[in-house]
Amino acid sequence: MATSTTAPGPARPDRRAPGAGSPASGSARRPRRPRRSLLPYLLLVPAIVLELAIHVIPMVVGVWMSLLELTQFHIRDWSTAPFVGLENYRATLDFDSAAGRELLHSFWVTLVYTLLSVGLAWLLGMAGAVVLQRPFRGRAILRALFLTPYALPVYTAVITWSFLLQRDTGLVNHVLVDQLGLLDDRPFWLIGDNSFWSLLVVSVWRNWPFAFLCLMAGLQNVPGEMYEAAAIDGAGFWRRLRSVTLPMLRPVNLVLLLVLFLWTFNDFNTPFVLFGGSAPEQADLISIHIYRSSFKTWDFGSGSAMSVALLLFLLVVSAGYLLITNRRRDHA
Repeated sequence: MATSTTAPGPARPDRRAPGAGSPASGSARRPRRPRRSLLPYLLLVPAIVLELAIHVIPMVVGVWMSLLELTQFHIRDWSTAPFVGLENYRATLDFDSAAGRELLHSFWVTLVYTLLSVGLAWLLGMAGAVVLQRPFRGRAILRALFLTPYALPVYTAVITWSFLLQRDTGLVNHVLVDQLGLLDDRPFWLIGDNSFWSLLVVSVWRNWPFAFLCLMAGLQNVPGEMYEAAAIDGAGFWRRLRSVTLPMLRPVNLVLLLVLFLWTFNDFNTPFVLFGGSAPEQADLISIHIYRSSFKTWDFGSGSAMSVALLLFLLVVSAGYLLITNRRRDHA
């Protein structure tokens, strides 16, 4: 009787369920919690220190100064300045007094100036962004030229405008009077009623490239198919602008208008460089008014009170603007 033998094959791996028959089969292993690294917090330390040194600490010091009678007699040693509490605020916001009326006049001038500047800057930026949206020869050169006012340092740009607006030697009067003959006499652009419009022109010239840059970036995210569909439906240019472009740019416009408002309302460099630190009454912005009240009359207590009141006003405006826009977005 023949017998056959087979070589033993390789051992098969155990295919039982993991943990079966083992003492730890009923308990699952708990994942180890990753250790929290201190590196992100260490990287935040320089930013926190600079924020405290540049913004928070000066803000607290300014609030404290507004509660003191800090004049030229006490500026050398603040400890001798008497504490007056809210007296500086009462004197500053008393619109029946001469100081209060001057502050109120400066506030209205600043508000009108800000609204006109922001509106015109947005309008020019929107027009430039829409015109340069379609590709054509020389578009890159025009984009670079449009951004030139925003790239120039503020002092260089405004000093150039101050030379252009000089009465006798300025280029503006030379063109308007000598070249074109539009005016019979050379007007003063930096004093009197014309000072407000000169300041407005310089502000719009400086701010509109920023609006153009933001709106041009926002238009890059608008799908071209939407314009094609609107054109097929028979929508003209203004219909496409109203029904496609503006709704798609709404998130950009919400932020852009708020930033432009805050920048323009707080603008100090433009009027200071243009008028030399003593703006005419027609162009007396609140930033220049606070500067003159603080550093011309050496009444730092009142100047600090005006600054704190301005800060509170801008905080209220910003909070109200964000609240209204968020509610409209939620209901949309």
